[in-house]
Amino acid sequence: MNRDTGRVRELNLYRRYFDLVAAGVKTVEVRVRYPHLADLAAGDVIRFRVKGTEETCEVTVERVTEYPDFASLLDGEGPAGVNPAATRERQLADLRAIYPPEKEALGALAIEIKRRSAVAARVVGEA
Repeated sequence: MNRDTGRVRELNLYRRYFDLVAAGVKTVEVRVRYPHLADLAAGDVIRFRVKGTEETCEVTVERVTEYPDFASLLDGEGPAGVNPAATRERQLADLRAIYPPEKEALGALAIEIKRRSAVAARVVGEA
């Protein structure tokens, strides 16, 4: 589905993941299933920001899939879309270093994303 809902979310990303999104090679963002992300849906726009900077990158949400934990997510999605530069085992360790067990227990979201063009990003920003 490729509809634009007009909803824009701002989320922080570590620099290493931001660069993969900006390059268009990271196509699945992983997040804990926090309540504030419960209504995230295809067509929404996410504006990723490198924490502490003004550097941003916009993506369109193509799909959101829930998983019980990070291991299930990586098995279901495959590691290449999450981080093509790291093995599944490395990604699982990295995710668990970012999110403690009580956060992972909330569940995991696989958010399929597509990099927006600079023109599309400006139009959304002006709306």
